[in-house]
Amino acid sequence: MMIPRTKDTDLTDSILYLDGVSVSFDGFKALNDLSLVIGRGEMRAIIGPNGAGKTTMMDVVTGKTRPDEGVVLYDGNFDLTGMDEAEIAEIGVGRKFQKPTVFESHSVEDNIVLALKGPRSALSSLFGWRNRVEDERVAAILDTIGLAGERARPAEGLSHGQKQWLEIGMLLAQDPKLLLVDEPVAGMTDAETERTAELLVEIARDHAVVVVEHDMTFVRALGCKVTCLHEGAVLAEGGIDAVSANERVVEVYLGR
Repeated sequence: MMIPRTKDTDLTDSILYLDGVSVSFDGFKALNDLSLVIGRGEMRAIIGPNGAGKTTMMDVVTGKTRPDEGVVLYDGNFDLTGMDEAEIAEIGVGRKFQKPTVFESHSVEDNIVLALKGPRSALSSLFGWRNRVEDERVAAILDTIGLAGERARPAEGLSHGQKQWLEIGMLLAQDPKLLLVDEPVAGMTDAETERTAELLVEIARDHAVVVVEHDMTFVRALGCKVTCLHEGAVLAEGGIDAVSANERVVEVYLGR
């Protein structure tokens, strides 16, 4: 393992620590010596043009893609480069893709119950662990995502925005410490977009949340630190006003 270039305190205070991470596909460098630190309980917005490396970064964190080189540490103790996707999910990293994936024919409540973290052995199934899950846990998640009134409704009957919220609820049911959320407001109405910002801000009170998004109005509503990627590396980082005013960010991403 290479020696991290950032301060030792970054490791102690971080839930996610990337240093010198590079990934190449057929000669194209999707990530180019990327270094990124996400603090415990922090919300971070990741922006950047298409091909900047945003999706590849999330693929590396979740074990879908192995980096060619670099350090990827989670919660100070786990080297994610040596773990597969299932192992990484088990230790508390949850990922939501842009297109919602829910069990369409099941009720909203059943979707949450099916996602709940708990014993998965044959013995636990035999003794009906999932049938004894406390209703308060499911109810709390439904309240958080604003779907308490839809608990008996089949998921297929939900709006696009509601399906996004349901999938976020399914992630919460897995009790992650870190949520990676990919373009959550794509295709949403203005009202749904506003509600999604409120939801993620609420979730970030108890979890670290990394949001990849193109909608700058939505990013501003999150009120968090912003990282702009370009050509597989960090181009700019800071508050939304500072990043938006950065000349290089304007040139390569925001336009004039």
